[in-house]
Amino acid sequence: MENEVLHDYMLVIHPDAQTLQDVSIFRHLISEELGLDPSAFPQAHIALFRSEFPERYEADFVTMLEGLAEGLSPFTVYTSRIDHRELADGRHLLYVNVANAKPVEELHRKILHTFELRPQAYKPHISLSRAVNAQQFGRLASYFSNKVFVRSFHCHSFSLLKKPAGGRQFEPVREFQFGKDHPSEHPLFNHAA
Repeated sequence: MENEVLHDYMLVIHPDAQTLQDVSIFRHLISEELGLDPSAFPQAHIALFRSEFPERYEADFVTMLEGLAEGLSPFTVYTSRIDHRELADGRHLLYVNVANAKPVEELHRKILHTFELRPQAYKPHISLSRAVNAQQFGRLASYFSNKVFVRSFHCHSFSLLKKPAGGRQFEPVREFQFGKDHPSEHPLFNHAA
């Protein structure tokens, strides 16, 4: 179909209320330091998958995700510190690391498999800032260098969000509850954080 409107879809894990509140404190500090509008930050989340496609495929997308979620077991997500990485364009991303990445990486892998996509590099994290330039990063580095952020929360679902392609704000579409209620058999830590 020509001239179909594309939507930007994203699958995310939402942390618990306490972790959301603690992340918002750091985001407020960043926005104060850089003179940004704190409302410009989306709700804290761990991104699992993102793609643009026409809205007419949404129902099929939801059906596939329902089938995936039925076979999943809850797990606990642990964080340990605030970290950063330099992006290809020289800007920096500040984020909260996921200390036990393995269960989140496995969920990401299963999502890609469900959509018959090849595995790709993936590092689960909770973004604290949009990419900032080197000067902005220099202003923030002293606040966040070696800063611990030890939290944990129970993950028993993931959510589908969408916005018109190029739009500003994601809106919730659906939350997918995991169907199995016993804890995951996966080890919590596959390597040091």
